[in-house]
Amino acid sequence: MLNRIVLIGRLTRDPEMRYTSNGTAVTSFTLAVQRNYTNQQGEREVDFINIVTWRRLAEHCAQYLGKGQLVAVDGSLQIRKNESGGRTYINPEVVADDVRFLEWRSDRTSNDFGSQDNFGGHSNHGNDFGTSGSDNTGDDFLGDLDLDDDFDVPF
Repeated sequence: MLNRIVLIGRLTRDPEMRYTSNGTAVTSFTLAVQRNYTNQQGEREVDFINIVTWRRLAEHCAQYLGKGQLVAVDGSLQIRKNESGGRTYINPEVVADDVRFLEWRSDRTSNDFGSQDNFGGHSNHGNDFGTSGSDNTGDDFLGDLDLDDDFDVPF
């Protein structure tokens, strides 16, 4: 059996980090993901998907991610059920195994994109930001990207 989800979207708010009673970091955020098709009015609908990260990945997401930032999430679907007042509430969420930062927060950018301190998405140290290793320092990823441009979040 297979339970795998890959999403690309924008954060709807800044991530919220907390620690469990045994000291494990947990960060949650919501991702706005546009559908691949348009509705009858010619607009693309947006799904809002809850994401949960754990341990070191949670700490990195809380430190480097912010509202409106574009990310790719690789993880698995988890359905949590809660009963309250005779009703059952179903809360789907994605438990992320890897989060790739596809944009940088404007307050964390500088002219030195190759250094680890200024590069939020990938690290020169392989698994620092998730489960898949990447030696990408960002130099080949920047291209003509203008990091000072403002963008509109669809909500």
